[in-house]
Amino acid sequence: MMMSLFSSFDPSTNLGLPLNWASLFLGILLLPLPFWIIPSRMEILWNKIIKALHAEFKVLLGLGKMSGSTLMFISLFSLIMFNNFLGLFPYIFTSTSHLAMSLSLALPLWVSFMLYGWVNNTIHMLAHLVPQGTPPILMPFMVCIETVSNLIRPGTLAVRLSANMIAGHLLLTLLGSTGTSLSVSLMSILIITQLLLLLLESAVSIIQSYVFAVLSTLYSSEVI
Repeated sequence: MMMSLFSSFDPSTNLGLPLNWASLFLGILLLPLPFWIIPSRMEILWNKIIKALHAEFKVLLGLGKMSGSTLMFISLFSLIMFNNFLGLFPYIFTSTSHLAMSLSLALPLWVSFMLYGWVNNTIHMLAHLVPQGTPPILMPFMVCIETVSNLIRPGTLAVRLSANMIAGHLLLTLLGSTGTSLSVSLMSILIITQLLLLLLESAVSIIQSYVFAVLSTLYSSEVI
C-alpha cells in the first residue's frame, strides 16, 4: 500500500516488481463499453478530436507526404494524454513523469526520422544544417549549432513532458500536505486553490500531449 502521494512517482511496489507500469493500460479499461459498441456521445466527440488532429498533422507533414502517418501521431497523442490524466488521480502511478517512459517514446521516433532522412534524402538533410542566407564565414558555426540542436531534440521532448508532469503533481501534493495545520477559513481557500490547480493540470495534460505530438510531426516533416 502506498503511504503518500509521492509514491505515485515510485515505479516499484511492495512485491519488488515494477507492476505500477501496468497503469499504462488503464486508459483502455476506463473507456466505457458503449464507446466500442454504438456511436455514443463520447465516441462522436473523440472522432471529432481525431479528425481535427488529422487535419492539422496533415498540414504540418505536407500534402501527399507519408500517407497514413498522421494515425501514428494521433495514437501518440492519445497514449500520452490518457496517462497524463490518469496521473491526476491519487495513488495512481504517473508514468509520463519518468524519463524512462517519455524518452522511450521520443528517442525511437527521432532515430527513425534521422535514419530515414540521411539514407533517403542526404542532400536535403545537409542543407538543413545551414540556414538559408547564412554568410559563408558563419557556416561552420551554424553547422555545429544546428547539429547540437538536432541531437538534443529527443532529450528536450522527454524532459519537457516529464518536468511538467512532476511540477504540477508536486505543487498539488505540497499544498495538500499543509491542510491539517490550517484554520477553517484558510482551508476553504486551500480547497479552492487546489481545485483551480487541478483544472490547470488537466489543461496541462492535454497541452503537453499535444505539444509532444506536434513537435514529433514537425521533426518528421523536416526529413522528407
